[in-house]
Amino acid sequence: MKRKLITAIGVAGMMISLAACGGDNGDGGDKAGADGYAGETLTVWVMDGSSPDQWQKDVQAAFEKKTKAKVKFEVQQWNGIQQKLTTALSEENPPDVFEIGNTQTPAYAKTGGLADLADVKTAIGADWTESLNKSAVYDSKQYAVPWYFANRVVLYNKKIWAEAGIKDTPKTRDEFYADLKQIGEKTDAEPIYLPGQNWYHFVGLTIGEGAELVKKDGDKYVSNLDDPKVAAAMETYKKFQALSKAPKDKDEATPQQGEVFGKGNVGAFIGMGWEAGIAIKANPKIEKEIGYFTIPGATADKPEGVFLGGSNLAVAAGSKKQELAKEFLKIALSDKYEGELAKINGVIPNKDALQANLKGNAVAEAAAPAVAGGGTTPLIPEWAAVENAPNPVKTYMTAVLNGKSPAEAAKQVEGEFNKRLAQQQ
Repeated sequence: MKRKLITAIGVAGMMISLAACGGDNGDGGDKAGADGYAGETLTVWVMDGSSPDQWQKDVQAAFEKKTKAKVKFEVQQWNGIQQKLTTALSEENPPDVFEIGNTQTPAYAKTGGLADLADVKTAIGADWTESLNKSAVYDSKQYAVPWYFANRVVLYNKKIWAEAGIKDTPKTRDEFYADLKQIGEKTDAEPIYLPGQNWYHFVGLTIGEGAELVKKDGDKYVSNLDDPKVAAAMETYKKFQALSKAPKDKDEATPQQGEVFGKGNVGAFIGMGWEAGIAIKANPKIEKEIGYFTIPGATADKPEGVFLGGSNLAVAAGSKKQELAKEFLKIALSDKYEGELAKINGVIPNKDALQANLKGNAVAEAAAPAVAGGGTTPLIPEWAAVENAPNPVKTYMTAVLNGKSPAEAAKQVEGEFNKRLAQQQ
């Protein structure tokens, strides 16, 4: 999953990232704390924007103190990373540890590029949040470890909500809809900007319904868009989209929904926290009016389902420093440094107990409650081709919004959906 980080004055940046890994020839037994690793250097690839300089310095110091070895962080750029990574994994001396996008982990695990990290899970992962660790597991094996995550929230214009007479943020889906209708009735603002193809929000709605976008048919995966639960999610999306003037055949980046919101005449939109930075860049005066709240679910005790984007860390199967790499992971993902990363970058940590580090970060505090019930796109290698343009899920959404029944729209895209799932990986 492609991701980026935008930081704006007064707005805590929310970010996500991508990359990949592998690992084993082994260094022998556990030599941490002795001089057995002295003179060795561990290479760690992280994506641009993922790990703050202070975090790197602190982890590096702890790692060198414990192992007597050095760690070399190499920051990678987004452009061309997949080809660079694939090439690196095929070479004799690949980077030892990689940051890897959570939804990309299955594809790399299937190729044999990632080392089994079951012992790391046993050592430090007993209380990792289940929804976050799920993407690090493939074929029932722990091929990566969960690092950091982010999800969508509601960004709203406090001034417009006050003008509509709304005194508190909604706690249920029905309250949310009623508030938006009230904005439409009592102000001149567009209640919500929700383009027809904000498909990651739609994925969140399917997760909330307990639906799957694919199903098994013999030994292959096929479309499951005709599932009544998927249809229910789409009907919810359609209900809210009807309150918006946004185009039904465009996504949230065409135009950038943050820029639309920045004009000051939109009550709310559903997006990533960093999109507030886009609004502020377009109109600095709107910064003081931006608020955040968790996307409300059907009942007050359970937030709406959300897509969890983020990064895992993994060890290259071809690394000759397997045990040293695992020592690095145990330090980097320890409560101290996992908590530090969450606090500095405003990202969701890999365990609920560390969410206290998000206090004071309005975006992260709004995102955190939905994590336990969140999920991802199907964690199968075959999924990657589905997202290529034109994404059939987006086509399905627009068809429903333009009047087709969910069943008819599912049938319309089924052939293309299944063709993509059948592509060789």
